[in-house]
Amino acid sequence: MYRYNDFDTAFLAERNAQFRQQVERRIDGSLTEDEFRPLRLMNGLYLQLHAYMLRVAIPYGTLRSAQMRQLAMIADKWDKGYGHFTTRQNIQYNWPKLPDVPDILDALAEVQLHAIQTSGNTIRNVTADHFAGAAADEIADPRPVAELLRQWSTDHPEFQFLPRKFKFAVTGSPNDRAVTKAHDIGVRMIRNDKGEPGYEVLVGGGLGRTPMIGKVIRDFLPPEDLLPYMEAIVSVYNLIGRRDNKYKARIKITVHETGLDTFREKVETRFAEIRPAFSGVDQEMLREIEGHFAPPAFRNAPTDAYEAARDANPAFRAWADTNLAAHRAEGYAIVTVSLKKHGATPGDASSDQMRVLADLAEQFGHDELRISHEQNVILPHVHKSDLPALYAGLREADLATANIGLISDIIACPGMDYCALATARSIPVAQEIAERFEELKLEHDVGPLKLKISGCINACGHHHVGHIGILGLDRAGVENYQITLGGDGTEEAAIGQRTGPGFAYDEITDAIERIVRAYLEHREGPDETFLMAYRRLGLDPFKAALYDDAKAKAHAA
Repeated sequence: MYRYNDFDTAFLAERNAQFRQQVERRIDGSLTEDEFRPLRLMNGLYLQLHAYMLRVAIPYGTLRSAQMRQLAMIADKWDKGYGHFTTRQNIQYNWPKLPDVPDILDALAEVQLHAIQTSGNTIRNVTADHFAGAAADEIADPRPVAELLRQWSTDHPEFQFLPRKFKFAVTGSPNDRAVTKAHDIGVRMIRNDKGEPGYEVLVGGGLGRTPMIGKVIRDFLPPEDLLPYMEAIVSVYNLIGRRDNKYKARIKITVHETGLDTFREKVETRFAEIRPAFSGVDQEMLREIEGHFAPPAFRNAPTDAYEAARDANPAFRAWADTNLAAHRAEGYAIVTVSLKKHGATPGDASSDQMRVLADLAEQFGHDELRISHEQNVILPHVHKSDLPALYAGLREADLATANIGLISDIIACPGMDYCALATARSIPVAQEIAERFEELKLEHDVGPLKLKISGCINACGHHHVGHIGILGLDRAGVENYQITLGGDGTEEAAIGQRTGPGFAYDEITDAIERIVRAYLEHREGPDETFLMAYRRLGLDPFKAALYDDAKAKAHAA
């Protein structure tokens, strides 16, 4: 894991000291709210419906146990005893008081964390595959590249006032777990026909008001060209991106209006201009960074205890079947800890749960944790012989829900319960749907199904790429929920198709149940997933279940 050097430490201390002075000036009235707003946003501080919200970066989703404990301490001391993990691998505190924020930032700096560029029209937290460095299907660990991009983009003088916010995602696996095609820039580590390492570069993806799938701007980029090529893309966007309309200011609109070929020509021209200035120092930095990401000292040990626990404990077996993924080291597993207990707020973790996760990672997981864009916590390196003890610790902390990848493993934004931009509630909808399918005891029969909920058109809940997506809108002061089907956030990324008219708050859970029952009725056996069935059947049988069945029931009543 990357460790700060003296420069990093001094830089962060100076930034925090600057913001402390800015907060003091806001409190004494020297700065108006309009003057303070861009300053606080540069440091991740929002003003939400009820209070300030502080968004803390967890670069590429990687944490040490000490960092997780510090996040728990901050939740207890300056918030309400919990934090909310987000789809950008950040953590949000929803109730900090303005005078306390400088102290929070200093506490974060003690463990090499910060809130820089988690807001504003700049390059946001760089995200990565949450199984990075552990996955059996990985070509290479993408986190050193993500760290290089983080260092390059932090306070980059040219890119602090872009036309709109800008998001990178990096993956080192052909199986895309980082949703790279829904980002402004996606970087996929690949090998060419000669077996040489490089990158496929995607540009112009994004969700929100106008969802688009990223397009390949370079099908193979040599490693030494990565940073200058990224700089070329962002500088071209910074120059020609629209600033007259914030709804058309994202790079996806720039690429769409300019045309991919013309945009590529501009990028290649800029790349040729700036490439000579990159003398190789960036590659030296990357090699130094790579040294921070050496794999842990994996151990060889028998896995008999794991096999015995599977045979003896059905609850453990169910958890292992859903929450474990294949590890590249023999005898190890990747553990995903669900923050989606049925009826709970997706992505929330109490301070006590954070401390338990830190302790378990330290005891069983080589002192590593990951935050996924799906709002769960991962222990990437756990020997199978330790899984029964780990599971027991998770159960005691109410963290052993066996639902990863199932319908109750819902991504949901904070919605109108917290967010000033939201037009509908997300959290109660997620809670009700999860509870409904727990009552029906259907979700394990249904199998893999990604349901995602956004409380406004900004799509922070990634609903466009959900197998089932729900978008909450305001219709004349009444919450109305649109449904999309067939979205996909993997390497086969697709934008979901809208089913038709939306549903009221008290109708949406029933509507989702009708969709799922239609899938169970029409699928060709249990091996055909919801997404496979949708791609085979199309929208019609699901629309019939949604609208014709509802009309029939209303008529009968």
